[in-house]
Amino acid sequence: MGSERILLATRSAHKAAEIAALLPGALAARLIGLDEAGFPVLPEEDEVERFDTFLDNARAKARHFLERTGLPTLADDSGLEVEALAGAPGVRTKRFAADAGALPAGMSMDEANNRQLLRRLEGQPEERRGARYVCAAVMALPDGGVHAALGTCAGGIATAAAGSGGFGYDPIFLVPALGRTFGQATAAEKARLSHRAHAFRALGAGLGGVV
Repeated sequence: MGSERILLATRSAHKAAEIAALLPGALAARLIGLDEAGFPVLPEEDEVERFDTFLDNARAKARHFLERTGLPTLADDSGLEVEALAGAPGVRTKRFAADAGALPAGMSMDEANNRQLLRRLEGQPEERRGARYVCAAVMALPDGGVHAALGTCAGGIATAAAGSGGFGYDPIFLVPALGRTFGQATAAEKARLSHRAHAFRALGAGLGGVV
């Protein structure tokens, strides 16, 4: 395995920490984030994830930053699919509240997204609140090689937020195996069960000797 740095295509400190903890140590030690690499925020970033599937978005993001930095690039696209909403918010997970014009000034995006989802599911019975987290993880290499893995975590949407752990929709995502939300889970529990854990562990196992 080489010693070249690997670009992790995210500006989220929460996500970067989760991903580093899921990869083999020798691989995780080579990760460098976009901000750490000094890569500026450019308007074109908003147009990279424009596809209809998590895998296509992750692949596009990995290739985009590989082309701009020359570094092997690790990227993911992840989100939430809710049964009662016909799979929404899906690839629009991060922008769910903003798309609905429900992003109040002074409120974090995560809080606004959670409130919007709870509002949309108000009155829905438990059997209609099924959901799953999905994560597509992709490594794009300078030689043109692309490696990918997909991970999912099935659960449901609670009627109210619980717990302060995790990020995103974790406080309202109920995990059957735990009997509580990811917001109430320990880091070790989430690292064992989450969609991101399944995707990045599979990808990391497949990259042995490749990068």
